Amino acid sequence: MSAPTNVPLSKFREAGELVFLSGDLPFGDDGSIPEGIQAQTELTLDRIEATLASQNLSLDDVVSVNAYLVRKEDFGPFNEVYAKRFNQPYPARTTIRSDLMADGALLEITVVARRRS
Repeated sequence: MSAPTNVPLSKFREAGELVFLSGDLPFGDDGSIPEGIQAQTELTLDRIEATLASQNLSLDDVVSVNAYLVRKEDFGPFNEVYAKRFNQPYPARTTIRSDLMADGALLEITVVARRRS
């Protein structure tokens, strides 16, 4: 499955000092999805990092994360990658087990970042 290109959403929106990112999925540049939760988590966070960087933000600016996992057994491996990519204090986070709209994707992540004054 390739990355959808005609979905009616904005990649991000700003509201005051907050920047809301739409959910990101583990699509490679060619539209492919890698195997395994750890590779998919890394790729999804890379994509989020790139969007944040385009707004002069980083993962350190993230204050809230919603993570949607397809499989309950992926929670531990997901957390291993997550803990390496985010610094303490970690963002507030909700993790939900959910079906996703992209076949083969094991997770979707959305974040809210805050611009520092």
